[in-house]
Amino acid sequence: MEKAQPKYVAFGSRLVGVPEVETLGVKPNFHDYTPLEQQQIHDSRVVLYPSLNYAQFFTTIGKRIFPSVETYLYAGQKMKQTTLFNMLSIPHPETRVYLQREFDQIEKDFAFPFIAKIPRASSRGRGVYKITGSAQLGEYLKLTKFAYIQEYIPHEKDLRVILINYEPVLAYWRMLSQGEFRTNLFQGGVINFDNIPQDAMELAREFARKCRFNDVGLDLLESSGKWYLIEANMQYGREGFKKKNMVLKEVIRRKLLDGSLFDKNNEFS
Repeated sequence: MEKAQPKYVAFGSRLVGVPEVETLGVKPNFHDYTPLEQQQIHDSRVVLYPSLNYAQFFTTIGKRIFPSVETYLYAGQKMKQTTLFNMLSIPHPETRVYLQREFDQIEKDFAFPFIAKIPRASSRGRGVYKITGSAQLGEYLKLTKFAYIQEYIPHEKDLRVILINYEPVLAYWRMLSQGEFRTNLFQGGVINFDNIPQDAMELAREFARKCRFNDVGLDLLESSGKWYLIEANMQYGREGFKKKNMVLKEVIRRKLLDGSLFDKNNEFS
């Protein structure tokens, strides 16, 4: 009996091994795909994990993709995320971006301590600094042409909520380790699944939809009874899934097969 052809096409490797998905890889030129592969792309209801490059092209020509082009465009872009959160009136710690000629203004606008980040392509807690004085600020400013400065909100934990098609599939606290100000797991943060607040889950759904981030880990922090969205992580790691004995690939596959990877109006989000 002839083997059934996969129903969906993927470019990125996230779903390699899923029998319903043919992973073609990301090729620099569209004509590098064979005529058969191009036909598969055309026939597929959706192109999964198309990469930033192809996400933009497919969106322009009206081809459905997952995740959304916005998910790609804001990945690792802290400055863009801050602007988007502010435009959407999403609660976010007081944050400003400074050009080099504006660096002298930082200490006038922010009281120590505050947080300084490398605004692009920093992850796993790297490129994030707690600035406690002028000398430390000077060292940070040597590292970047754009200063990303954010108010410091004292906390012992923050909440990571991972959403697939705007629905939470996993949530956990990231607890600070002793002597550390970053909750990131690569900086010693500890995962805790106890007492996840429902109001934060609802806010995560709302924030993800507003931003059109449909494959994302949102980091939220509560202070004085108010939840803040700290940042969106499109490379959100697998540690939480492992501790819950979950496999992300299988989570996405189940959503693909049961239709919940599709939005409520049956359009791919």
